[in-house]
Amino acid sequence: MPDPMPDSLDERLDTIARHPFRAKFHLRGRERATAELSGPSTMRWHAYDLIAKRLGPAEPYKDGKQTPYRGHPVFVAQHATATCCRTCLQRWHQIPKGRELSREERAYVVDVICRWIEREVAGSSIDRPDPGV
Repeated sequence: MPDPMPDSLDERLDTIARHPFRAKFHLRGRERATAELSGPSTMRWHAYDLIAKRLGPAEPYKDGKQTPYRGHPVFVAQHATATCCRTCLQRWHQIPKGRELSREERAYVVDVICRWIEREVAGSSIDRPDPGV
């Protein structure tokens, strides 16, 4: 499994973001507001919960179609980071299909998702003028 250190995560996210399909995903509108207002710890809790239910089982229900494109920042992040289904996890993160995700693998997936959301939220403060100015 890849090393979940921040530099390594950033390098992996940069590599994934070069793929045209993955590059089009960004937090916008309600998903961005939810991530900004909820904060990192709430996003991490939501990610753990969603990954455990939708990606963690050996044979996830509707695998390949279980992750909506919109509706929650974690869903958007899953598509952006190729953690949306077991096929993408295997292809992009070398986590094999056909068995339940280990605790370490679930933690890695959550780290990837949360780091992407963190980068998106941090980028928003650069893109927008400071309201106090």
